[in-house]
Amino acid sequence: MVKSALKKEYPFNGKRLDLDGLGYHYLDEGTGAPVVMLHGNPSWSFYYRNLVLALRDRYRCIAPDHIGCGLSDKPGDDRYEYTLSRRVADLEQLLDTLGVMENITLVVHDWGGMIGMAYAVRHPERISRLVILNTGAFHLPGKKQFPLSLIICRDTVLGTLLVRGFNAFSAGAAHVGCKRNPMSPELRALYRLPYDSWRNRIATLRFVQDIPLFPGDPGYDLVSAVSDGIGRFSALPMLICWGERDFVFDRHFLAEWRQRFPDAEVHGYPDCGHYILEDAKEEVVPLISGFLDRTEQ
Repeated sequence: MVKSALKKEYPFNGKRLDLDGLGYHYLDEGTGAPVVMLHGNPSWSFYYRNLVLALRDRYRCIAPDHIGCGLSDKPGDDRYEYTLSRRVADLEQLLDTLGVMENITLVVHDWGGMIGMAYAVRHPERISRLVILNTGAFHLPGKKQFPLSLIICRDTVLGTLLVRGFNAFSAGAAHVGCKRNPMSPELRALYRLPYDSWRNRIATLRFVQDIPLFPGDPGYDLVSAVSDGIGRFSALPMLICWGERDFVFDRHFLAEWRQRFPDAEVHGYPDCGHYILEDAKEEVVPLISGFLDRTEQ
């Protein structure tokens, strides 16, 4: 029943790239200038389905599922290093294999922002536009406290049990991620679908555990380099759409983006949460579509 609902909501024929023996699932829909859409944790490319449907008649829409997520393989730690640097390398290999190396529009959400902007800093000449959706590309803003729920997931045995044993992270995000338009039980089930066992929830835990908070944490120096490097994109067209009731990527993150990119086009939604493409899809999807059409080179 859930899988038939998935086909209706997610009517795509995905493709797979072999990454050292691991299947890296991605959508590659349409033709034209490439629009690369990067999800975060605990979602997957399903998050971008409505945007892909709106753009694929005139853009090439590429939306990977990070390893361990969505319809990609979900290996154990013995076969895959669940780190930010590996995520960036995976994205680089995908786009190089597809020959997507110029005029890229990046659409980023949640931890996809750090992955995408790390790739952008590595290859600035390839990036033409940016669409920012409740994400970060810098360390925790100075006035923002790391949420207690993430501390529990990141640093405790209880967190491991909750995330991998009870799917608390994926289920919780689906419940609290939309405020204006709460997800139906059917839609929440589709977000949770790939994360149906202890084994298949490894990435939802490893993503949180990989968040670098202090010097010496794995990935801390890479985040610092990204934070220092994103200013080079200040002259590019940038659209920011933000659910202001996001308990992680909140007003402090939005203020940081505004401060760094004062010329960006910003649309804030005070009554919406983390999953802005669900919560305000009737407004945000057309905004992104119009932004791309206006700024097409």
